[in-house]
Amino acid sequence: MEQQYENLKLLAKKIRLDILEMLYHRGYGHLGGSMSIVELMSVLYGKQLHIDPANPAMEDRDYVVLSKGHAGPGWYAALAESGYFDKQLLFTLNEGHTQLPSHPDRTKTPGVDMTTGSLGQGCSSAAGIATGLKLKKSDRYVYLIVGDGELDEGQCWEAFQYIANYRLNHCIVIIDENKRQLDGYTDQIMKLYNVEEKMKAFGFYTQRVKGNDVAAIDQAIENAKQCHDQAVCIVLDTIKGQGIPFFEEMESNHSVKFSGEKIIEESEKAIAELKEQIRKEELQDAIVM
Repeated sequence: MEQQYENLKLLAKKIRLDILEMLYHRGYGHLGGSMSIVELMSVLYGKQLHIDPANPAMEDRDYVVLSKGHAGPGWYAALAESGYFDKQLLFTLNEGHTQLPSHPDRTKTPGVDMTTGSLGQGCSSAAGIATGLKLKKSDRYVYLIVGDGELDEGQCWEAFQYIANYRLNHCIVIIDENKRQLDGYTDQIMKLYNVEEKMKAFGFYTQRVKGNDVAAIDQAIENAKQCHDQAVCIVLDTIKGQGIPFFEEMESNHSVKFSGEKIIEESEKAIAELKEQIRKEELQDAIVM
């Protein structure tokens, strides 16, 4: 298990590097919220998901609904690392006629199960998918990823009430609490208060874990899968821009423009450091093997 978690940490570094390289190449993009779900995506695509990249439409598959669709680059990087498409496609992000639009589109990108971006709507979509799977008596899971700023949308809470009422425990609700949204800190814009207690009050079995800890995330998912009589939720305590100190500390890191000497310098530095870390870890793995 320890080696498996080391592999997930390495995958997280690769996903983080992919995000940074594709956005740097494009010159702009949603960096902050993509970085805060990197470890989650590593655990999902490196261990938890029942999927087949060679057959994205496989009927007996788990589903991912990225309701915070602006974090599409984080999802695309995980899909590319999992073999859904060639990594070179990442550098077409946001181009005309690309398969990788700014927000996920199920008609364009292999591995994307639901079009998202209008915040709140992914919650209802995931609830619907989970209902369909329950009616079919399927034991497959739906992983719903929601942003904390997104919880300003009332539609999220309507969907949560539905999920809890019908005990859709195979819809694992994962809230990325990175404490910021488009225009600033969530506490300054619309106080969320204690989201863990709110989800418990709605009827969810709720866990809170550090969002940069692959072992803790994995264990929380395993715990959720053992809960059979109520809805389940995992609150990830994350940092917007997670994993790269310069971007963690940036005042406005929701969408970053890669212009200006300092940003370019720090971006290139982070890319070089991630590449070197990955190179050393892969070399170490080769020696051990």
